[in-house]
Amino acid sequence: MTPPPPGPEGAAAAEDAARLEEEAEGFQRAAAAVRAETARAFLGSPEVVDAVLASILAGGHVLLEGVPGLGKTLLVRTLARVLGLSFSRVQCTPDLLPADVVGTSVLLDAPGGGREMRFQRGPVFANLLLVDEVNRATPKTQSALLQAMQEGAVTAGGETHPLPDPFLVLATENPVEMEGTYPLPEAELDRFLVKVVLHPPEREVLEEIVRATTGAPAGEPDRVLDAGKVIALRRLVRRVHLPAPVLRWIADLVLSTQPGRPGAPPAVGRYVRWGAGPRAAQALALLSRATALLDGRWNASLADARGHAPAVLRHRLVLSFEAEAEGVTADAVVARVLEAAGGR
Repeated sequence: MTPPPPGPEGAAAAEDAARLEEEAEGFQRAAAAVRAETARAFLGSPEVVDAVLASILAGGHVLLEGVPGLGKTLLVRTLARVLGLSFSRVQCTPDLLPADVVGTSVLLDAPGGGREMRFQRGPVFANLLLVDEVNRATPKTQSALLQAMQEGAVTAGGETHPLPDPFLVLATENPVEMEGTYPLPEAELDRFLVKVVLHPPEREVLEEIVRATTGAPAGEPDRVLDAGKVIALRRLVRRVHLPAPVLRWIADLVLSTQPGRPGAPPAVGRYVRWGAGPRAAQALALLSRATALLDGRWNASLADARGHAPAVLRHRLVLSFEAEAEGVTADAVVARVLEAAGGR
């Protein structure tokens, strides 16, 4: 950091720099405590925890994909406890109705006699809503979730009801069992800040999981933050500096996923029908800022943006029939895009 100029302006700049450094250190300490408490219950990949934590602090919804038994539900429940946020869960099935998620108006006895219609809140009224196997819900139910994710409110009985702040959806889906599922529409997928893929653990981690889950029960993780502090940290994230070269790289990267754009690699023109839009660029900018603060920095870097690019882009690319026929995945296309973008 360059020394501040002499005089009153220099003193004010030095004071601001010291205050910012103190805030960054406080953010880093809080994040370290959250990681430590989460690791007591969730023994999976720390990178997955960091990706979900960065998304929560960036204020975005998360889609978790993985086969059963990898701890997706445990991770969300643990983070809710550690962050001090209210938690509810919806298990999606084809017969799940929008009212089962949002709530409904019921006829109840009024205090002064007679009866009146009152709105009974559904599980969506929580800070963290876990939507298990979201692709098993019908499109009608998914549309109710879409309004909640987009507007932070739900409409029932002609009235709009605001949701708690913060409100975040962490949805899971099983990539293997496709019978009885409904593909998520692109509009809903785009509302997820990231799509995090959980892979089966390595042998050492699997041994630790078996040891921890088949022995004496461990204590519950402690609460580290609360809703007010999470909101304050989210505001702090938006104050992190995003250098112009990083912003330009993000914009060029997102545009290069769109077929027909100058600079798009050949793989995009061949395998992509529709590329990422503005929300992908916004997600990369927010996650880069959040990751910088998690690392104790006030400047987002190109490495921060590159690290989150696969999770931000993989669910926003609509692949062509040729990609499906040749077995080309979205991750493979994103790897080609990142290779062409450079900036390692």
